[in-house]
Formats: sequence, structure tokens, C-alpha cells
Amino acid sequence: MSREFILPDLGEGLTEAEIVAWLVAPGDEVTIDQVVVELESAKSVVQLPTPFAGVVESLGGEVGQVLHAGTVLMTLAGEASAAEVAEPAEPGIVTSDSALAEESGAVLIGYGTRQSTVTKRAASAPARFGRRGGGTSTAPRSSGTARLDTARRSPVVSPIVRRLAREHGFDASHLVGSGHDHLVMRRDVESFIAEQGEPATTEALEASAAPSRSATPAAGAPDRDRDGDRRVPLDRMARAAAAHFSRSRREIPEATVWMDVDATELLAARGQLQEATGERFGITALIARFVVAGLAKHPALNASFDAEREELVYHSAVNLGLAAQTPRGLLVPVVHGAERMPLRAIRDAIAARTDEAGTGVFPPSALTGGTFTLNNYGTLGVDGSAAIINHPEAAMLGVGRFVERPWVVDGQIAVRTVTELTISFDHRVCDGAEAAAFLTFVARCIERPVSVLAEL
Repeated sequence: MSREFILPDLGEGLTEAEIVAWLVAPGDEVTIDQVVVELESAKSVVQLPTPFAGVVESLGGEVGQVLHAGTVLMTLAGEASAAEVAEPAEPGIVTSDSALAEESGAVLIGYGTRQSTVTKRAASAPARFGRRGGGTSTAPRSSGTARLDTARRSPVVSPIVRRLAREHGFDASHLVGSGHDHLVMRRDVESFIAEQGEPATTEALEASAAPSRSATPAAGAPDRDRDGDRRVPLDRMARAAAAHFSRSRREIPEATVWMDVDATELLAARGQLQEATGERFGITALIARFVVAGLAKHPALNASFDAEREELVYHSAVNLGLAAQTPRGLLVPVVHGAERMPLRAIRDAIAARTDEAGTGVFPPSALTGGTFTLNNYGTLGVDGSAAIINHPEAAMLGVGRFVERPWVVDGQIAVRTVTELTISFDHRVCDGAEAAAFLTFVARCIERPVSVLAEL
């Protein structure tokens, strides 16, 4: 009996995704919760496991094809259990307890609950990451137009790399990448551009650029109007981000308050902590812990507004979003259950999200469910910002750069390390007094870190 693996909603209303790589091929035998495909949504590259075992009969699309939620992702052949014969309540939902013995414990297809087990798979499985045989591979470094092949689909994770190639008239995936599993790096695109000169005019380059010369340019492809102005259509992620920002500004009546804070004692306390434990603790992790303590005292900041029911929703968990600049653009990965975490756990969770941000590849759950966002834009070299609230959250705390400034201490001018804190909040959810009380609490923790001990 054949069973269909249905593409689920990938979270936060994301209903379409591009196939990045198939990790299996028709004829392969797969086990429950084995990762079978990599998909690129508007927010991240995610890996989906199969909810049941069997032999792959067919794949629901080719690498580079965009699929929509509810379509068939993969068809498998296998012997059905009695539980599987029963009609489920919804596509992709497991409703029978007895089915759990034969299928994934995940409620929603694509969200596995067990560690994936590697099974035999074809080395020729189609992928933007090259062939999936045993072991790693290193792409050969070649030169000239031989590196450009319109039939090739090399992996290109970074939108910056893809955009750079499109702006010079070719598809980056047509190159042989020098990264792991033939991943196309920025250096590969820049090298090819340099070899072709400006403008690139080789026959191979012309062939590669041809598909983008249709009446409707591909996302990110440059187009010039009569005045010579360059127009670049938004890619899938940029469109999703633009819609999200617009919705936040349109629906949330936000207000902003800010204050300068003497962070000298925080830096000293961090040094003492690292010396005492022999471990490293980042400033973001320390402030994150202060934020969690502050939200316990001021729960209105860890809330959201349900416009349809005209209700305030006070969240029991603190799911801390961390605004991060990634190769795919601005994303907000989430540390779930931060209210239960001691400082070490928060530090490690932030470090894990930071590592994922380096590639822009996150598990689906990492980009959903946030209740409050911490934005350390001081790493960008700025002091402050009236940030856009991450809808449907009620508030965002921003931290500016740490810089030495003259500061009055006990009636005397002294050089101190100062930062600026900014809180943007939904005025429907809380008033300025509540937001200011939360902000001053976090400020006090930064100025006198020992004061937070009573909250831990």
C-alpha cells in the first residue's frame, strides 16, 4: 500500500518552500523519522523527517521546485497497519494511539521526535549539495567558462551569493562550488565574475542568463527601466519580511522609551564570573537573564494582543527571540522556555542559535513561538533604534553599543562604560509606566548585577 508524505505548514503561516536537496531517491528504504529532504522557506532552510518507514516510490518535485503546503512531498510503499487504514482526521495528523508504534511520534508531519537513523540511500540522490554518497566531498577547483553549466544544480545557501550572481547575469547554482559538498561560496561567484570581466559576455554566461530574460524576471534578478535605474525584485524571504514589518507597523500602536545605563559594573562582574568558573559568558547572555527576571516581575511585556477576540494574552512561558543578522537576512531565532533556564543554560541556548545564524539554517521550531525579543544592535555599531516590534509580540528590548563616556559618579566626573537601552512596546497591551518599570529593572541589573541575585 502506498502512503503519501504531505508537506506541512512550516510554521508562522509559511505555506511554500523550495526543494534544496533530496537526501533519498526512488528505491531507497527509509526508517521512521529519517531526514529525507531539505527545504528552503521564506525564513530558513529546514530538514524534514519522514513520519513512517517504507520504500521510496516517487518524489514530489525536483530540486529548485517550489511546493505548497498540503501537496504530496513523497510517496512510499509499505505494508499498512490496521491503524493506518483508518481515515485520519486531517492530512498529516496522527490520530490513533496504535499508529505510534509504526509511525513517527510527531503530531505534524515533518517534525520528528526521534534521532534520525541513517539508512542506505542512493549516491545519486538529487540535491543542491551534490551527490549524497558516503563521506564528504570537496569540489574541484576549475577555471574559465568550463565551470558554468546550465544543467548543474549546485547548492547555494546564501541569498547574498545568489543575488550577486544574478546581478551579473548568471545563476550561481550553475557553478561548481568550492565549499563542502560543492556548496557555492561568495568567492566562487566573485572569481567567475573576475574571470569573465565586465560585462560578462561568454557563450556559457549568455546561456546561463537566458532564463532570466523572460517578461517576468526571476526574484532578485536585476531589471533596468528607461532611466537606467536598476530594479531588483524581492526574493521569497524579503517578501515575507516586508509583509511582516508592514503588518507590525499597521496593527501595533507602538511607543518607545529609552535610557542610558552605566554598564561598568556588569563588565566587571562578567570578568569575575569567568575567573571564578573558568567559563565564558557573553554580554547578551547576561542581559537575557536579566530580561527573563524582569518579565517575571512585569508579565505585561511577555504578552500579545488578540485583535479578533479583543483580549490580552499573557504567556506562561518566556520564549525569547534574538534578532540576528544572518546570510539569509534578518531573522529572529527563539530560545523556548527561557523562564526555566539558569544563566548557563541561556548562554548555551544563545550560543546554539548563534551558530545556526552563521548559516541561516534553523530547525522549524527555532523561528516560531516567540513572546519577547532581545535585539543587541550595538554589534552593528549604533547607540539606539526605534525598532519594529516582532508581531504578534508586545515588546522588544534593544541594546546599543558599549562605549566609554564621561559619567557622574558620587558627584565626580569619571570615565565609565555606558550603553543605551530602548524598549518598544504595544500600547494596547501595557502603558508607559509598566514599560518604564521593566526598563529600569533591567537597567538596575546592568548597573548593579548583584541586585538580581534576589530574583534568581
